Amino acid sequence: MDQRVIPPQIIGLPGSLRQQSYSLAVLRGLQAHPDLAVDLRIWRLDLPLYNEDEDGSAAPVVVQRFRNAIGRSTGIVIATPEYNHGIPGVLKNALDWASRPFGKSVLIHKPVLVISVSPAFTGGARAHAQVNETLLSIPADVIGGPQVVIGNAASKIVDGSVADKNDLAFAISAVHGMLAYTSARWGQPQSLLAEI
Repeated sequence: MDQRVIPPQIIGLPGSLRQQSYSLAVLRGLQAHPDLAVDLRIWRLDLPLYNEDEDGSAAPVVVQRFRNAIGRSTGIVIATPEYNHGIPGVLKNALDWASRPFGKSVLIHKPVLVISVSPAFTGGARAHAQVNETLLSIPADVIGGPQVVIGNAASKIVDGSVADKNDLAFAISAVHGMLAYTSARWGQPQSLLAEI
């Protein structure tokens, strides 16, 4: 019987709904890079506004699927822009949905790497800090180390993906760090073997 390696599944969350957003371009750049041996699945955050009256057993199907995908994943990579010096509403809303039910969230101790991206040279550092603060309150396992911030993003995108080699290498190194953290903390393999 043969075996094949199944790479770890990572969920990529772009903090913008724009079709040509810089955040989506970062995730596409990671997804296409041969040095990143993961199954990176990008989830667009087209979710209704959080309403506790519509949660629990009445949660919308799209929210249930979103939570299930997070629960099954090895970790999450969030790529976020900075809006008015802070976290975009669409991303905050998604984290609010994922943080429920209280005390049983699929984000509790889920490894999460945050990447911020901006056309400004600051790379969205203020939004980066706010996303980390929200994640720590859930509490997700925010991956530490040097912050991955990508500035001057408009000049780094080719055909809808970030193509800057230095930024991609830095981001890929951070994703590998997240996988190593997951393996060390939970004893989970970075890849799985499936019989075929």
